[in-house]
Amino acid sequence: MLPAEDLVYVADSAYCPYGIRTPQEILERSIAMSEALFSMGVKLTVVACNTACSVALEELRTRFPLPIVGLEPAVKPAIGQTKSGKIAVIATPATVSGSRLKKLVQLHGGEVEVRLVAAPGWVDLVESGEIRGKAAREAVETLISPLLAEGVDTLVLGCTHYPFLRGVIDEITGSSVRVIDSGEAIARRTRDLLDWGAMRRNHGHKGALRILTTGDAAAMSDICSRLLGVQLKAEHLPV
Repeated sequence: MLPAEDLVYVADSAYCPYGIRTPQEILERSIAMSEALFSMGVKLTVVACNTACSVALEELRTRFPLPIVGLEPAVKPAIGQTKSGKIAVIATPATVSGSRLKKLVQLHGGEVEVRLVAAPGWVDLVESGEIRGKAAREAVETLISPLLAEGVDTLVLGCTHYPFLRGVIDEITGSSVRVIDSGEAIARRTRDLLDWGAMRRNHGHKGALRILTTGDAAAMSDICSRLLGVQLKAEHLPV
């Protein structure tokens, strides 16, 4: 949606996954990542992690004087699409246990049965590039099959890693189950905020992607290249 914009992606790989860390750790790392981006002169930040948003989003908005886009699982759209009246939100343990998601369900749930399901290990699969093999299929099937048996007809992917497992998820759920994530909505929100602030670069420039990681840059280069299907080189960020 924003082909002319330069994108800086910061992966806190040294502390991944956030979903098993304490709220204090998540807050501290979210602040550190935001400070790194702010020091680079970015004009808008997307906190592309439901777990970080559930813990740190309001604090980040208080600390940093720029637009900050947060994520939340697509509960409201899922509730509008279910036919069986049963949906499941699959997320990290930290997101599932946090108050932000629970408030979202209380606000929009109504008569719909909303299952909150923690998926420990799914992030690690994606981080290792294991998105199609036996391990990925077993992890996804173990979690999703019982939900399908209970009549769940709409799944919400409540973590930005999980869409990379979409191929396996679709094989297991089939065409009768809707699978929803918030990626497109977040992209639209980012575009709209740039437009409202007269900050969007519309033409005359081909946007670049810069990838930074607090972990191993070579490993990050390999994983990003495999996941996105283009050759990429990451840089180490000592934060």
